[in-house]
Amino acid sequence: MRQILFFKTLGFSLDAIAGIIHDPSFDKREALALQRRMLAERSAQLLRMTDAIDREIDAIEKGVSMDAEEMFDVFGDFDPATYEDEARARWSGTDSYSESARRTARYGKDDWRAIKSESDALNAELAELLDAGVAPDDSQAMDVVEKCRKLIDDRFYPCSREMHVALGEMYVADARFAENYDKLKPGLAQYVCDAIKANAARSV
Repeated sequence: MRQILFFKTLGFSLDAIAGIIHDPSFDKREALALQRRMLAERSAQLLRMTDAIDREIDAIEKGVSMDAEEMFDVFGDFDPATYEDEARARWSGTDSYSESARRTARYGKDDWRAIKSESDALNAELAELLDAGVAPDDSQAMDVVEKCRKLIDDRFYPCSREMHVALGEMYVADARFAENYDKLKPGLAQYVCDAIKANAARSV
């Protein structure tokens, strides 16, 4: 009876189940192993479907209209959605998170492309300064990170210089952020962090 229920749950017809069970070569252990593999595959499929539905619901609630292909077109291999759950866990309920969610809810593909273009240009400028041996507390470097702060302030949430310093420290402490910077120029994450701190200090 258990074998019938297992196979029935997996979508087998009663005729097919009867044929399997009454087959002289039927082996109960092999049948159980087959059922387990099928259940594991179905479980994995259901998890993927649940994750896709969760992402779709989140996109609808935020008003995000870009699909996966469009996101790749804008961001390439970097998927900002990868950090969404972590961001929600860390900062959900804060004014900054709420404001960022409110603003980005209306952003479309062109908005995100513009943000990425501006951000890439600023990062490239910082990498050039580092390569040229310009100190992070030089006015050139501080001016660029100030533009970075204003980008966050304009596009996402009010970003004070104190908050920017905290973000700069995260760029170094979090290996994922550090890797994104350092792949442009080794040591860039620390350089940006130092420039942000210098910029905050000169503004006091």
